[in-house]
Amino acid sequence: MELIHTCYRIGDIDRSVAFYEALGFEEVRRKPIRDEAINVFMGLPGDGPRLELTYNHGVDSYELGTGYNHIAVSVDDLDAVLARLAEKGIEPEKPPYRISEGGSRLCFVRDPDGYRIELLERP
Repeated sequence: MELIHTCYRIGDIDRSVAFYEALGFEEVRRKPIRDEAINVFMGLPGDGPRLELTYNHGVDSYELGTGYNHIAVSVDDLDAVLARLAEKGIEPEKPPYRISEGGSRLCFVRDPDGYRIELLERP
């Protein structure tokens, strides 16, 4: 058994694809679902389509609810990633921090639909 992907709904395909590409994801493929929706599969290089973004025709926003929290992505150099994202207008919720002394640095950004993404610097 393995976890194959995470899916959530988006309001604008181009806007969401641009955001995830800025994080380092690549668009792997698009799959139309009859006349109802389009699934856009994104993945990190060499890892396959781990993120499924579903655009439902005619729906431009969703209530996120209180159950969802975030997905996490590891990065080698958090400062470099944040500088690259800032060039594209993507800012962290707050400056990088550590949960415990000596722990990894992390911060969160939000995608265009408000979903939180944790950027966790590898030790």
